[in-house]
Amino acid sequence: MPFIPHTEEEVRAMLDAIGESSMEALFDEIPAELRSEGLTRVPPGASEMQVGQEIRQRAAADGQPVCFMGAGAYEHHIPAAVWELTTRGEFYSAYTPYQAEASQGTLQVVYEFQTMMAHLTGMDASNASMYDGASALAEAALMAVRANRKAKSKRILIPESVHPVYRRVVETIVHNQGLELETLGVDPEGGHIDPAVLPEEPGTFAGLVVPQPNYFGVLEDVDALTDWAHAHGGLVIGQVNPTAMAVLTPPGEWGTEGADIACGEGQPLGAPLSSGGPYFGFMTCKQSHVRQLPGRIVGGTIDADERRGYTLTLQAREQHIRRSKATSNICTNQGLLATAATIYLSLMGPDGLERVATASHANTRKLVDALTAIDGVEKVFDRPCFHEVALRTEVPADRLLDALAAEGILGGVALGEDYPELGDAFLVCATEVRTDDEIRAYADAVARILPTLRD
Repeated sequence: MPFIPHTEEEVRAMLDAIGESSMEALFDEIPAELRSEGLTRVPPGASEMQVGQEIRQRAAADGQPVCFMGAGAYEHHIPAAVWELTTRGEFYSAYTPYQAEASQGTLQVVYEFQTMMAHLTGMDASNASMYDGASALAEAALMAVRANRKAKSKRILIPESVHPVYRRVVETIVHNQGLELETLGVDPEGGHIDPAVLPEEPGTFAGLVVPQPNYFGVLEDVDALTDWAHAHGGLVIGQVNPTAMAVLTPPGEWGTEGADIACGEGQPLGAPLSSGGPYFGFMTCKQSHVRQLPGRIVGGTIDADERRGYTLTLQAREQHIRRSKATSNICTNQGLLATAATIYLSLMGPDGLERVATASHANTRKLVDALTAIDGVEKVFDRPCFHEVALRTEVPADRLLDALAAEGILGGVALGEDYPELGDAFLVCATEVRTDDEIRAYADAVARILPTLRD
């Protein structure tokens, strides 16, 4: 909606109603030295047409590069209907379901979202949604400590194979709440959690984070890790890619008893890359832990006339209810993005989501085969992957990626800053939207650029 400023007449009517002579008199209690002299460096206002032209010019300057980047945000095809429906006024302008009087339509969408996410992860319950995947993981760590009454420890085991940004966000959120994060090393050959670094004594940790797939795209041995954690008195937090869950075993079926909590980034489910956001997180759990689940939960019921109805059923941990006693400050969420995900999943269905996952995996295999056939390019790890793979070259990864970007190819994400021990490694990804011609063009560009960087 365009911004419409108040007219002079409206301002005068307001001042007359409150008994003030002018706007200056209204704010006369503000000391003169604190008052701004005006926005001296802000240019004069532009018209809507001028602003539109400026934005189009800036967008065109970015070009339309072909994206082979992943690392937590993925370019997938989004059916046109997803955002045509999501941006209808009924959804777009309505606030997230915070009060009990939220409309039945909004509550039903959230209920459907919860149902789909619970089914996708193989868990019993889901909340409405979270801010993003990183904060969802932080909330999962806090939840694991609250829910694990058998372990007095506040220690969470989190492997290096979890997204480095996620690990930093978790540390920021939980370190003042007494939680101890212990980083687990990864196997240098496989890129997965190294069983040798797991603690031997039971009861010394509250939870274990198991990424699937992990940051390197590698598949973890989730069954063995889940059973090990439960045998040693810890809960299991599955941090998963929702698209991958269409073809991989969901967290609720890991090991003998399944994971206890599952969370992740929902961006692959209908949210565009959009310069980094906004995205949304999801979080599901076993029924036995549902009262420790942060955020709101919408339930379905039948009224006196046998009509289906929806209502907020659990929100006892909310800041607006328990205030200082709250265990979470999640009082709002990315409700609009959850709506988009609900529509996306409804349109795709189980078969469609499975086709997206299998096509992404197939394209990544084509990409890796084409790149590793080039002299000087090799895989970093030897374990199975989903739709992204870590590669290593004999030239600085940053220089190679910069050269590719100059040709309109976003070739991947350099790993050296977060994982210096991997050398000149970078992460590549191919989803279902990448074509054979694009993959071939990428490989040809690498083959042409590499020799020039060796000199």
